[in-house]
Amino acid sequence: MNMSRYGSTLVLTAAAIWCLFSADVVQASPAGTGETSVLAEYEAYYDRLMSIENRDGIADGGFLVVEDQIFALEPDDEDSLLMVPAFDGRYNRLALFIVDRDGQILYRTEQLETNYCVRGRMRQPVQSIAAVSFQDLNRDGRTDIVLITSCVNESGAYAGETYKVGDVLFQNQTGNSFYRDYRISEKINRFGMNKSAESITAFVRDGDSTEFLYTASTLQELQRNRFHVISEQCYLRTFGKLGKLQVTPGTYRIADYDIFMIYLVSEQGDIVSVLQPMGEYDNLYALKGVTCRDIDGDGLKDIVVLARYSYEGEGGELLIESDYRIYYQRTGGFVPDTEIRDTYRCSDEDTMEILVERARVYWGWQTTND
Repeated sequence: MNMSRYGSTLVLTAAAIWCLFSADVVQASPAGTGETSVLAEYEAYYDRLMSIENRDGIADGGFLVVEDQIFALEPDDEDSLLMVPAFDGRYNRLALFIVDRDGQILYRTEQLETNYCVRGRMRQPVQSIAAVSFQDLNRDGRTDIVLITSCVNESGAYAGETYKVGDVLFQNQTGNSFYRDYRISEKINRFGMNKSAESITAFVRDGDSTEFLYTASTLQELQRNRFHVISEQCYLRTFGKLGKLQVTPGTYRIADYDIFMIYLVSEQGDIVSVLQPMGEYDNLYALKGVTCRDIDGDGLKDIVVLARYSYEGEGGELLIESDYRIYYQRTGGFVPDTEIRDTYRCSDEDTMEILVERARVYWGWQTTND
């Protein structure tokens, strides 16, 4: 093995193994046999990955090549290197291979954010590649890779729900290898900038960020960072022990996308609670309404949000869908509904009144006096 070619990969593998046992790990037995088993699985898997010598051997190594996502790093160069993605058939883990036109593998890596969705476990959620983009993100004259995968958990509270995972691989100045900055990848995914390659580019290359949407403590701080308040949908309401709060919906534009958030703000301008009704959609297309009504019959005002959102379909087409969110008031704040949306998905014809009525029927009550 040419250590100069694979040296950086081998060093990073130690960190990858550590990631398997960091936060959110699957608890091992008292004797540590669980950790030993996962480590042995990873080492066998990694040896299998590293034993692949050329493009034709990827399938023989137990990986399924994603043929329609093979791209040239330099599209205008007929001798350009190719990026060949492949998923491991046993563990759903994604590997990227950089190969030349003769099929020789010059670089490979499986140390990707999408391979650590479930830490402490080898098998990862079912995945597909949602987007790939090649551009110079750190302005060093080298082509970098933007990668977004779509993932679906097979079990657990959010089983069957699709979410995206974004990543960036920076090309080294020498050779044909790449490296990741885990801090960048972590922020891309923690703060919802993983919906599109354009959003990732705006963050990494241009310095735009949605981080303040999640960390701001005052309305003034939000507006200072170009958060646009949708004033016609602002309401001042009394929420029981939470007191009088202003329901403040608004958007922040990054790339060509409007990120939709709702803040509950005290009379002093402090943010008391943050709601994220947009979910996994890419963009707020139109806000149809926000209302504060008692939905579950406990005498406390809940919040219902109805909007139209846009997102990219599997074929790259623009899709628009109406959707809603319900947030129930509790003693310490608001909790999102996890039941009604599984029972009733709204249509473009639904109004706020229809949604409120259906939600109250679900909880077994109704009123005409609010």
